[in-house]
Amino acid sequence: MSINPLGINDDSGATPVNVTLLLTAIAIVGIVLLITALRVPPIFALLVGTFFLGLTTIGAGATPGAVTGGFGEVMAEIGLLVSFGVIMGSLITKTGALQGLIEALMRTFGAKRLPYIFTLSLSSIFTSIYSDVVLVLTAPMAKRIAPQLGKRGIALMGGALTAGIEVGLVFVVPGVAALAVAGLLGVPLGEMFVWGIVIGLPTAFLTMFIFNLLAKRALRWSPEKDELAAEIGGFDDSSTGAGGIALHQEGQRDGEHRSEMKPAPVGTLEAESAAVCKLPLPLALAPVVVTLALVAAGALLGTLNVESTFLGFITDPVFAMFLGASSSYLLACRTAPRAEVDKEVAAGLVTCGPILVLSGVSGSLGAVIEQSGLADILSGYFTSSILPPLLLVWVIAAVLHIALGSISISAITAAGILAPIAGSLGVPLVLVALAAGSGALFLPHVSSNFFWMFKEMLGLSTRGTFKTHTVAMSLASVVSLVLILGLGFIL
Repeated sequence: MSINPLGINDDSGATPVNVTLLLTAIAIVGIVLLITALRVPPIFALLVGTFFLGLTTIGAGATPGAVTGGFGEVMAEIGLLVSFGVIMGSLITKTGALQGLIEALMRTFGAKRLPYIFTLSLSSIFTSIYSDVVLVLTAPMAKRIAPQLGKRGIALMGGALTAGIEVGLVFVVPGVAALAVAGLLGVPLGEMFVWGIVIGLPTAFLTMFIFNLLAKRALRWSPEKDELAAEIGGFDDSSTGAGGIALHQEGQRDGEHRSEMKPAPVGTLEAESAAVCKLPLPLALAPVVVTLALVAAGALLGTLNVESTFLGFITDPVFAMFLGASSSYLLACRTAPRAEVDKEVAAGLVTCGPILVLSGVSGSLGAVIEQSGLADILSGYFTSSILPPLLLVWVIAAVLHIALGSISISAITAAGILAPIAGSLGVPLVLVALAAGSGALFLPHVSSNFFWMFKEMLGLSTRGTFKTHTVAMSLASVVSLVLILGLGFIL
């Protein structure tokens, strides 16, 4: 069935174009309102919108099959990858590899270069660790370094943390959002890893460079107004309540609502962040390094058209991630009782559940969109627009992030909406995935759970959090967009 993006369908019984667009707009706005205004969990909100769009466009008979089929396709792509990645991240925190690397870098490069070291290492090596866990582990180190950087030290370290953590999340495999978006759009994982590094590392460095200039000249950083003086155990008592209670996320990750945050004793978080590397550093980092090397090698073999059953097996992303997770388990067992390590594995599986289900439901939404004919309509608008397709992808993800407050949810939802038309945009799929991640970084604010966690962990006022977290992430979004558009002229 051909569809004119500016007109009405033929008399074949299909839903008219304008009606399809209206129904889709109602579905997406409804999803946003359910999540933001009514505090409905994103999983239920996405399903409500998906079923509404299915029932009103493709009918009751076809909707269940589209929902389950889209969900199943995404799970086949990313289910094992996300699970192994999350488990590996959980076990790496147990061995203290992240803290050990940063301490070693501090001794090697000195405090003055630490903002760049933080943002580059967090955006490339430790992307399998969830963003809030990385923040818990690194915020105390950042606060310890900050006084050595002068009056704006905490601002610089805050910008470094937020740029490194979130850039890695959306661009660099095995970042959860990067894995999910790649799976939804059908981007080979090796390709996503290579080009994610190509975009992610320069984005992190340039963001920190520009943020450093802004901190000196434009941000007007004031310790009296932007930092909180009254702290207990590194947390502001006025914001967390008597007794030094810190806001801590439980069960859900990255960008869920503040209502999902529950109090946890400060001592618990400090004990986590005070962990030291219990293994020789090269050995502690080996699971991550080997995993990434195998994924990159697989991408290289594909580019060179090398055919080898053995090499294809060991460089397959599923095997590479399994090898990383299993070797992390063996190393963790050398540093802690096996019962504790098993608990980390169980906790990792529980943690990755929401991301997997969200990704699957976004696949369901994409399947309904494809069957409704909306994919052809959107493709027509994208190709007839005066704006580059990648810029439109960025705008969709940015608007979703501003509305929903979650990087992961906005990137995954944008990918689900765009998946049916991504192949017809005239640009490589990997650039569509990167543009969705880039837009999902734009303008975090008070609707984001990570915003408030960042504020408490670094002891900032709300104003100071806007100056660091919001500014740095928006810079990263714009910088990465420029790099992605430039890459589009090459690929």
